Amino acid sequence: MSDASELTIRPATEADLPAIVAMLADDPLGATRESPDDLAPYVAALKRLSEDPNQHVVVAVRAGRVVGTLQLTIVHGLSRQGATRSVIEGVRVHADERGSGLGTRFIEWAIEQSRADHCSLVQLTSDATRTDAHRFYERLGFTGSHVGFKLSL
Repeated sequence: MSDASELTIRPATEADLPAIVAMLADDPLGATRESPDDLAPYVAALKRLSEDPNQHVVVAVRAGRVVGTLQLTIVHGLSRQGATRSVIEGVRVHADERGSGLGTRFIEWAIEQSRADHCSLVQLTSDATRTDAHRFYERLGFTGSHVGFKLSL
């Protein structure tokens, strides 16, 4: 395990995509939906996201190596008196970094960035099977206040 203080969080670049996609694919859920052998769709997606000022796709780097990633989306809305909220998605920490404090530092970064973007609420979803992740988010102050639904198109 490494010391989380040695961590740099920065915007993701195309050069980071092999490491990002490998982390997305490195679990039972991701293994069925990610394709590390074909980076073209990820390159196109990162280009779209990088052009949108309401999207922050970032990586955590330690000793020159990408060890984590997340996406923070800023959503402007009408509810809650026109509040702006952020949505944290795609949080991944490299397997050999789990337990190092990196995940906590990463979520703290997302909360700080949300404040800087004038958000009044930070929200995230986590697959119902990821019980360890649920405990982690609850420890950081998040509450399981909603039931999520999705429809594949």
